[in-house]
Amino acid sequence: MSTAVRQRVVAPVWQVTRPARPGRVPGVVLAGLRDRGPAPVDHRLDPHPVLTLALACGEAAPGIDEPTGRQHRGSIVTGLGFGVGGAARVRAANVEWMQVRLSPAIARAVLSVGPAELESSVVALDDLWGERRAARLREQLAQAASWEERFALVEAFLARLTAAEPAIDPELAWAWDRIVAEHGRVRVEELADELGWSRKRLWSRFHAQLGLPPKRAVRLVRFDWAATRLAGGQAAARVAADCGYADQSHLHRDIVAFTGVTPATVAGQSLIATADMAWVDRVPRLPARWGSAPASRVDGPHRPPPPAGGGTRGGRVPGRSTDVRSRHRRRQPARSAGAGDSG
Repeated sequence: MSTAVRQRVVAPVWQVTRPARPGRVPGVVLAGLRDRGPAPVDHRLDPHPVLTLALACGEAAPGIDEPTGRQHRGSIVTGLGFGVGGAARVRAANVEWMQVRLSPAIARAVLSVGPAELESSVVALDDLWGERRAARLREQLAQAASWEERFALVEAFLARLTAAEPAIDPELAWAWDRIVAEHGRVRVEELADELGWSRKRLWSRFHAQLGLPPKRAVRLVRFDWAATRLAGGQAAARVAADCGYADQSHLHRDIVAFTGVTPATVAGQSLIATADMAWVDRVPRLPARWGSAPASRVDGPHRPPPPAGGGTRGGRVPGRSTDVRSRHRRRQPARSAGAGDSG
């Protein structure tokens, strides 16, 4: 008799520690990771619907190898969707590091650049924060006596950076959280209609401020949810049905496009092969005040109220003028037809 859940045979790669208390910084999820050893870690890095900070907590640090052959060591930042195609690798040995998952809605406040400037790329944290600030945080993390002390340090640091409202349209904060809440099971046309926007307007503003087109965001969030369930042992047919794919073949094509491997092996050598599956399925969300739902059609225009403290409107938001795209970005090879789209 068939079963919906398979026995996982993959040995966990990382030991994961999560904060004992709920996070105090909206749009942020923290986790501490320690490689289990004794063999060095070398596994595939799959894309996620977040920007990720990898903060070294000692002299040893994880490294990322891009498909181009470019290598990064130390504290780094990866953009939305980095790792599409499965050619990016994580390499580490005897390391402890903190993973900070950022909602794209707060990326500019934390990193001084918007998610569009970091799409599918990896950048050294020193290049974004400056060597002095990055080195100071690295020293504090190395000296901390426990993971809880490290979490408190990072949360206090991020709280200072994110004290203001996100520098994106509140409509887009709402749209992003709606996609995350629905695990990607939402149509772009529905989002545009509920906002009272044209599809073109939603596409242009979403792409400019969040770093990728809304349809690709939907696919990325849905893939992340599906990959988590595959890694947890659910059968592909069950995952395809639950995650809103047309059929199992549709799921297969999407998984291969994003990871380069089949659904049967998606958890074989990736960051999701950890001891704590609940940690994997955590995409940070924002408080309601940062992205209010649109009013109903009968009540008037579909525009959420602006943030209480005002805010910048439009596609470009003021901030540091560093051109990360040209100075630091190393784009991956062109995506296969199944991994990208224009909507």
